Amino acid sequence: MASFHYAYQKIVDLKASEKTQAEWLLSAAIGKLQAEEMTLGQLFQERASWSERLHDASKAAVALSELLLMQQYVDYVDACIARKQMDVKQAQRQVDDSRTVLSGKMMDEKVWQKSKERALDRFRSVIQTKEQNELDEMATVRFIAAAR
Repeated sequence: MASFHYAYQKIVDLKASEKTQAEWLLSAAIGKLQAEEMTLGQLFQERASWSERLHDASKAAVALSELLLMQQYVDYVDACIARKQMDVKQAQRQVDDSRTVLSGKMMDEKVWQKSKERALDRFRSVIQTKEQNELDEMATVRFIAAAR
């Protein structure tokens, strides 16, 4: 029996490889987004801690210069939070873009896999027809030989 050989197998393999690469890129983008969100959470915790310290210090007898220094640090943390929020948004956009690319790669791979499956179905049909013709021919030869 003949074996099936798909003429475009290298393209199918390439599409599968491209999909795998897109999955890796998406995974990396998600990892970066999670890291950015974790850092943002830490900044929010630090800001809450320093705001509490500033509030407590304002009630106690603390020098004005210390209060100003603490307020400046809270303002600095606020600026860091604003920058980090922009980083999170950029990382989220990267995740969305990576998902879109992966979706396209998955569609490409699926199209080529379907094409391969249809070619395999046609191949099986041809083989089955040949086998049936050979069986019919053998039955005809036996019938003719038995009739003599």
